[in-house]
Amino acid sequence: MNIDAPELDEAAAADAAAKKAAHEINKLSKRLHRQVGQAITDFNMIEDGDKVMVCLSGGKDSYSMLDILLNLQQRAPIKFELIAVNLDQKQPGFPEDILPAYLKSRGVPFHIEEQDTYSVVKRVVPEGKTTCGLCSRLRRGILYRVAGELGATKIALGHHRDDIVTTMFLNMFFGSRMKGMPPKLVSDDGKNVVIRPLAYVKEPDLVRWAEHREFPIIPCNLCGSQENLQRVQVKAMINEWEKRYPGRIDNIFTAMGNIVTSHMMDKALFPFETIKATGQATPDGDIAFDDDESCATPSPAAQVITLQR
Repeated sequence: MNIDAPELDEAAAADAAAKKAAHEINKLSKRLHRQVGQAITDFNMIEDGDKVMVCLSGGKDSYSMLDILLNLQQRAPIKFELIAVNLDQKQPGFPEDILPAYLKSRGVPFHIEEQDTYSVVKRVVPEGKTTCGLCSRLRRGILYRVAGELGATKIALGHHRDDIVTTMFLNMFFGSRMKGMPPKLVSDDGKNVVIRPLAYVKEPDLVRWAEHREFPIIPCNLCGSQENLQRVQVKAMINEWEKRYPGRIDNIFTAMGNIVTSHMMDKALFPFETIKATGQATPDGDIAFDDDESCATPSPAAQVITLQR
């Protein structure tokens, strides 16, 4: 059977496209596993013998977190358990069978906690007002209790790099605080350690990974549709910055771990009241403001200034 040239060209193009797609997915997989592993190491998130409660909402982020942790568990030099936990908040139309079916297919131990927080939120929050604040407080308290009942030593949440940056701006704009979303913390009740293994991961990478892995995504109809949320607006602002100046989110995120306390204004972190001139040069002096446009290497013109009388 003869195959004409156009058909051969199409077949070759399809084969090349498939190889390129496979190569990109392989790169993405390596990057995600490296970033999660690095975050776990940098902040000592998971220790030998830990029982990690992985909070699974049914969204792309928590699915990806569980998926990557399962893979890392197989090759980690330490032993730790994973148990997936979902809080069924009794939202109308919530597909109760999806998560259990998925978790059984992966062989993951799991617990479904049923609590009707939906009715509470709808009863307490006036129509048209945002529900996230109350919903998250109720959910947090329930998850802390469940962690104790299950004997979990760590609670893993699926917040990623973009969530962390957005939270910092929310706290700045609406709370007047330089406060973010730390990769690891002790919970409000003082009884639990909360970790965020996706701290170094970019949201677009999670979108691609979820599509590749074909996770059975469950949308949150309670709060996800509220377009007037401050978080939604701040996130849109940050994404617009990223479009205009690629790399800006990475720079902001890196800055959150590179704080110069002497150039902020928190008197509890730096002894402004007692500092005095020492007669010795310091790299963190007022030279930090010489080049406002680029805080990296000052331009030659800014480095050498000749004063003439």
